[in-house]
Amino acid sequence: MPTADNKGPTPPRSWQRLQQRYPTVADGYAALADACRAVGPLDGRSVALVKLAVSVGRSTQRTVHAHAKKALREGISPGELRQVALTALPTIGLPAALDALSWIDQSIEEYEASER
Repeated sequence: MPTADNKGPTPPRSWQRLQQRYPTVADGYAALADACRAVGPLDGRSVALVKLAVSVGRSTQRTVHAHAKKALREGISPGELRQVALTALPTIGLPAALDALSWIDQSIEEYEASER
């Protein structure tokens, strides 16, 4: 995850606190995430969609927002993001899918506003 000093979005405050208080834990987590992404044949787009789908399935608003924005930066279209939530609908149920669609739409709006 980028730091405030690097290019890219500013990480959430909770991540910044973790980095400040427990730098070895944050570094270890980042290394684990890198290793998991690199272990197989999935490209960056596919990994971004998988991470969004997992977040949608868990109904975790914060991570849906984070992974939707990461996916947009990876070049994934808003329609593809919405399809993730709609594809999950039969598995997670209508209320959870509607929540996910709402969070994805908010993320798209925030991302587009930051790009202007």
